[in-house]
Amino acid sequence: MRAIAIVLLALASSARAEPVFESLGDDAYLLRGEFVAGRQPDGNSVVLVGKAGLVVVDSGRHREHTQRIVEFARARELPIQHVVNTHWHLDHVGGNPVLKRTYPRLQVHASNAIVGAMSGFLARYRSDLQAQLAGSADDAGKAAWQAELAIIDAGEALYPDAPVGADGSVEWAGRTLQVHLATHAVTEGDVWLYQPQARLLVAGDLVTLPAPLLDTACPARWQQTLRELEQVDFRTLIPGHGAAMTRRDLMTYREGFDHLLACAASDASADQCTAGWMATLGELIPESDRPLARDLLGYYLNQILRGDPTPIAQRCAEP
Repeated sequence: MRAIAIVLLALASSARAEPVFESLGDDAYLLRGEFVAGRQPDGNSVVLVGKAGLVVVDSGRHREHTQRIVEFARARELPIQHVVNTHWHLDHVGGNPVLKRTYPRLQVHASNAIVGAMSGFLARYRSDLQAQLAGSADDAGKAAWQAELAIIDAGEALYPDAPVGADGSVEWAGRTLQVHLATHAVTEGDVWLYQPQARLLVAGDLVTLPAPLLDTACPARWQQTLRELEQVDFRTLIPGHGAAMTRRDLMTYREGFDHLLACAASDASADQCTAGWMATLGELIPESDRPLARDLLGYYLNQILRGDPTPIAQRCAEP
């Protein structure tokens, strides 16, 4: 099984209450990704309400998550006009086909990185899923792998209609947004948004709790992007996974990230590096998520940061 599949299944082991939309002020709302034991999770989704319609940031993976977004739009009697995918991981783009079928005139904005991922990382993941299906006798497990295959096989329905190739300011559904593109950080192209009126920064997986997800990343460029996010005049930051964060929280996260990379490059044990992350992040990691954080970091330290250096070198060498 590919790394990202292992990590996302690990994330799904942390159960939480039924998700609801949380008000972020200025008619912006957060739908937290739902973590349910035994299946892949959804990433966080943000809905911005404009005069003429809605802007949705990240569409989730499972039908239930995406359907909650549709129900929100119907309750407001406003169409979804724009969808932004912060990156191509399936827990952030998997709901695109449902939203497109429901609102055929909407536009999807994202980097074109998913095109390369579809013939690279996701193609390999698809092969792993097929192998898992062939060797599994568990009906629930087969259903989960088949659902993953169905998302990948949606193909171009996951792609952007309006690719994001550079930073810029836009007016969508009556909301003024600053759209930014970070290259070769978490993925080949990570989109993040800033809404000046609300001082809201939507970071996608450039920030994730309880641990950074390093499967497709160039850690050094990610590190630099975190420093750039610190320069934004935000009040609230929405991570790709986890609760809303303050500026101080981001500074703590960035400090923990710096220490994690430095520790991975040292002679310290994986347990020592993990303990350092936990100590630095402190209350940002709820007690219930601490076992998960340890499992994730143990995997990333041993298999990614201290594993075969070739994949990271290739990702960081790309222009």
